[in-house]
Amino acid sequence: MIMIKMSELPIVPVTRIIRNAGAERVSEDASRELIRLLEAEAEKIAGKAVNLAKHAKRKTVTREDIVEATK
Repeated sequence: MIMIKMSELPIVPVTRIIRNAGAERVSEDASRELIRLLEAEAEKIAGKAVNLAKHAKRKTVTREDIVEATK
């Protein structure tokens, strides 16, 4: 059985981001690929931020954790 992961990000705002970057037209495949890449990067950052919070013996991930995780 093949599992298909549903994306967390909605397609319309991502398509809008591409259009705001200057595209006249945007294929659905392009929007879905950007979603895939954004979610993969977000998961990496979130994971690092969670580790920072745990290291500081906190349950709450803070803005500072996210910022530090992107460095």
